[in-house]
Amino acid sequence: MNNLPARTGWDWLKQGTSLFRKQPAALTTILFASIVCSIGLSILPIIGTVLSPLLIPSFSMAFMQACLMIENGDRVTPGVLLTGFRRPALGALCKVGTIYLVVGLVEMLVVVMMLGPEFFEKVAERQANPNDAAALLSTEIGVFMLIALINLVMLVTLYFAAPLTYWKHMKTGKAVFYSFFAVVRSARVFLVLLLAWFAAFFVIASLMSIVFGPGTLGRILLTWLVFLFMLLLQCSMYAGYRTIFGKPNDKEPAAA
Repeated sequence: MNNLPARTGWDWLKQGTSLFRKQPAALTTILFASIVCSIGLSILPIIGTVLSPLLIPSFSMAFMQACLMIENGDRVTPGVLLTGFRRPALGALCKVGTIYLVVGLVEMLVVVMMLGPEFFEKVAERQANPNDAAALLSTEIGVFMLIALINLVMLVTLYFAAPLTYWKHMKTGKAVFYSFFAVVRSARVFLVLLLAWFAAFFVIASLMSIVFGPGTLGRILLTWLVFLFMLLLQCSMYAGYRTIFGKPNDKEPAAA
């Protein structure tokens, strides 16, 4: 994990964009399949709440493996979505997923401690009493921004744990350790990556709003833009992994 110049973040975004342009349809299919699966899990009462964070590393490995295949000149098929769901990789990746689950629980605990458990009751009651919406609006914005920030930090700092587990056969603790400190040591690089990614999204989204307005077509295009930038960030994170840890050359999954 060598020190990298800050502009490397911009290079990662360009490399991620290049990977996406080679097989956009395949990556888009994987993204939509992942979203459908996530929605299906969320429908399940209680167990869906637990399974969703546990399977984040397995879903992320589909994108990482797809990017590796694209770089190698291979054709990406929908079957790559199962990359992180085959044994023995699934067990190892679910162990990493427990970290996401624990962080999510801590996140909820922090919110409850800051706002009190009655806050969520008030949010629920607001649906039946629209006149009370303004009173909670500013508080809600602050809470959701805090949650979004925590989630972003968690997803970025732990993102490499899954590929380190899968490709380098690291144990859970070691993979999380290397992932976290790889991001921390290259914090300015990731900051440039995220700022460049967000700035590009903001500029394009603003232009689209001006050209197409708030109508149905504008909303549809904005939704597609969100999906596009989700994929660009995934591809850029693969570029980051390759730079920091080297190009993967072992296709065998890790032992559970």
